[in-house]
Amino acid sequence: MTGLWKEFKEFAFKGNMIDLAVAVVIGGAFGKVIDALVKAVIMPAITTIMPGKNEYAEWAIGDIKIGVFLAELVNFLIIALAIFLVVVKTLGALRKFGQKPAESGEPTIKQCPLCLSDVPYKASKCRFCTSDLPAAA
Repeated sequence: MTGLWKEFKEFAFKGNMIDLAVAVVIGGAFGKVIDALVKAVIMPAITTIMPGKNEYAEWAIGDIKIGVFLAELVNFLIIALAIFLVVVKTLGALRKFGQKPAESGEPTIKQCPLCLSDVPYKASKCRFCTSDLPAAA
């Protein structure tokens, strides 16, 4: 039983597991904020612009409640846009900012003469076979 408990603790308290749990909680809270924004601000604003004075939730084509669907669609699009901006654009820019520009003309890798593995050009020892490498020119 103690082995099972120990294995569970190792699983549950890994750093990436806790990060995932925090992300799920924050994502849920973010979704609720966006949902409130759409239902309390955006859709009522669209209702005032649209001809007729009925509530957006009452918009329907026959028995199909198109207003409720449109509110959820706007909700989804705002969340998708926010995720796109944060994940794709912001993290992409940070990754690009953190990269060291490639030095033009100078090789970045060389081959170990003994094991033929690719190693960094300025390395003095092969990380694979630990042989001494000729000095970089």
